[in-house]
Amino acid sequence: MLEVENLHLHAGTHPVACGYSVQFHPGEVTAIIGPNGCGKTSLMRALFGELHPSAGHIRLNGDDQREQRLPVWRQRFGYMPQDTRLDLDLSTLEVVMLGRLDRLGMRVDDDTVLAALNALEAVGLLHIAERPIYALSGGQRQMALFAQVLLRSPEVMMLDEPVSALDMRYQVVLMDHLHKQTRAHNWITVTILHDLNLATTFCDEVLVLHKGRAVCLGRPADVLTEDLIREVYGVEVRI
Repeated sequence: MLEVENLHLHAGTHPVACGYSVQFHPGEVTAIIGPNGCGKTSLMRALFGELHPSAGHIRLNGDDQREQRLPVWRQRFGYMPQDTRLDLDLSTLEVVMLGRLDRLGMRVDDDTVLAALNALEAVGLLHIAERPIYALSGGQRQMALFAQVLLRSPEVMMLDEPVSALDMRYQVVLMDHLHKQTRAHNWITVTILHDLNLATTFCDEVLVLHKGRAVCLGRPADVLTEDLIREVYGVEVRI
């Protein structure tokens, strides 16, 4: 279990987490949702150790982040950030294999190559495995980085807006594969989404953030009500 207890975070002097506590469970995909600026990415960066809490604790299966060496802590995570710009002279296959950078030697073994090819096939990019990563579209880069994160086989999978550059088909491909692999490998998966329909369809739980608070955490059908969406987003919807 990934646990956040009494978390306080600041972006500069602005508070983005004001003492909330939440838990993320193995085998489940949790979507973090909320309006822009509510602290979604800040929470994810804190979980990964990029942003240090001013108070509170983050624990993974009982291990406190503050008591761990950061490289050791991060080895347990697969993290796909928002920014997918890659100015690298590497093929798509080579970028995917970087998912196992901590295990790569001077020579890449056949098992790693095969695993990377399988990851690319799973996300529909096998046909461009040899294409330079800088020559891909934004959506293709996003899917390639998703394949890279899959290759890590982490305890915790974290994806920050993973479908932002994808068309409708690949949004479904990514989210469906993420949900199936999370269950198959018992990962703790946390993803930031803006599309509430995707969150409802492919996520087991939804965490709603608003004005530095964790408004609620629960099953999408229970959480995503017309009243909540009006309160958090300020828009009228019909469900």
